[in-house]
Amino acid sequence: MVRPIGPSSEHTRSAILDMVRSSGTVSRIELAEMSGLTATSITRIVKSLIEDGLVIETGFGDSTGGKRRSLLELNPKAGFAVGISLDEGRLTYVVVDLGGDVIGRVVTAGIGKASPSAVLERIVEELEELFRELEVPRSQVLGVGVAGAGLDLGAGSRRLSTTADEWDEFAVQEILEARLGLPVVRDNDAACAALGQYWVGRIPATQDFCTLYMSNGFGLGLVSGGRVARGASSNVGEIGHVIIDVDGPACWCGASGCLEMLAAPRAIVRRALGDPELTKELELSGEDAALRRDYDALARAAASGEERSLALVRESARYVAAAVLSTVNVLDLDRLHLSGPGFDDAGPIYAQAISDLVSRHARARAVHGVDVVLSDPGFDAAAVGAAALALQHVLTPHARNPRIAPMRASA
Repeated sequence: MVRPIGPSSEHTRSAILDMVRSSGTVSRIELAEMSGLTATSITRIVKSLIEDGLVIETGFGDSTGGKRRSLLELNPKAGFAVGISLDEGRLTYVVVDLGGDVIGRVVTAGIGKASPSAVLERIVEELEELFRELEVPRSQVLGVGVAGAGLDLGAGSRRLSTTADEWDEFAVQEILEARLGLPVVRDNDAACAALGQYWVGRIPATQDFCTLYMSNGFGLGLVSGGRVARGASSNVGEIGHVIIDVDGPACWCGASGCLEMLAAPRAIVRRALGDPELTKELELSGEDAALRRDYDALARAAASGEERSLALVRESARYVAAAVLSTVNVLDLDRLHLSGPGFDDAGPIYAQAISDLVSRHARARAVHGVDVVLSDPGFDAAAVGAAALALQHVLTPHARNPRIAPMRASA
């Protein structure tokens, strides 16, 4: 169990735990150097983390002439967290250990047009079955994270979405907490994917980066100082509504020429439907319910070198690269991760287009480069990130963002 501690020491303790997480293995002396705390303070904090089972000693470092330093690392078996990715076509569940490694995964039917209450009832049943299959004791589950576009983020904030419908203001957290008896936290899929990269990739809190997430649309998760950036209404990262062409097609958000209207899967499929031969060859239906299947067929064809499909995806990639270039210039980024199901097959095409444009035109290109990394395409990225969100809220409270409602353990 996680030790209850007073507010004066909570942030210090959690910051040290986060340093252990990001370091992989680290000595007490190195923790003192990184944190600026005294050796005595580090010894006391590490002792409490070891007593709670969160940190373990894993051996000794190389000798430097004196006593060999004992090495510390996060204890991955000290507990588990659940991540759930909500999507129209599928629900993805993952159970991870404290290190973020997936120990179990299941995919079931998506939310479709079902009501939120019906979907949440099914989620409870499917989670119970997953716990039984993995033989994970409920007492060792620290929390549940939920990722999805348009979810209510708490504190009166909303993330607007054309596909969210009833989910925008539905009390996902409260209902799941009451039904599961576990703490629950939720966020949008792009933010979760970014946080998952931070936790699983052992990225230190001193390194800022972005994750571009593509599903039916685009989202951008920005991690700065170990926290996901929020903004005034928790809507940071709406890169899909960066205007690429002021005279472009009208967008549902009220603007014109948004990235989503020019480069998202729906836009690519729409252009492909204008080619009767390609439509027939790839068996594109053009129906809303088949959007993901149509796009995946085009992406696979583009990845295999089919010229017409490749031209369509490259056009989309050029628009995306332009939006990313502006983001890189505004935020002075040196690292960008590409994640989400939209990059499953065509990810390398997008990564190349972004890298080429940014390397040529980024404002700070003479000072530093920008690494564009195709990290974890697919739905697992958001689900693992949702689990990481739960871990962060429990284990490293210093990194919590005050705009997200805190997790509450149900009675």
